[in-house]
Amino acid sequence: MKVLLVNGSPHQKGETYHALSLVEKALQDKGVGTEWFWIGNRPVRGCIDCEGCGKTFRCVFSDDTCNDLIEAILKADGVIIGSPVYFAAPNGALCALLDRVFYAASTHGGLFRGKPAAAVASCMRSGANNTVDRINKYFSFSEMPIVSSSYWNMLFDSHSPMGRDERGSKTMQTLGYNMAAMLQSLS
Repeated sequence: MKVLLVNGSPHQKGETYHALSLVEKALQDKGVGTEWFWIGNRPVRGCIDCEGCGKTFRCVFSDDTCNDLIEAILKADGVIIGSPVYFAAPNGALCALLDRVFYAASTHGGLFRGKPAAAVASCMRSGANNTVDRINKYFSFSEMPIVSSSYWNMLFDSHSPMGRDERGSKTMQTLGYNMAAMLQSLS
């Protein structure tokens, strides 16, 4: 079994990476492998509703990571998408990418149907609930079971004036354990 960890931050080893690393450790503790996908920090196109993906289940634009992400999700048994919080929402580039990924693969083909998924947000103070909610909608509309944890899937960053987020760290660990349990029950 393998879970794809999608780092939706332009910072490859930043706070979102840290949050996903906590989930990764819990998954590995339960014998579940992981693979990483970083969206990068190059420009990402938005969907232009050209309907070109209706036949191929892939985006017509091949100059960014959209189709690579579709392939990575298809190869994984589960997916966890993490994002930093920008203006009380997920990273805009991540949203543009996910709009295209899920429109091509799910709206037209249902390619991700039944694949367990979860969203993770890393933030300074607030906006994490909005971020997790927005990402979870991609999963809901794609008929993907959403894996929960013991609290909202958020982690306050390590530079926060509030100090180390022990509850958030525990939430990430529980999310990893719950994802492993769901994958094991489905296999």
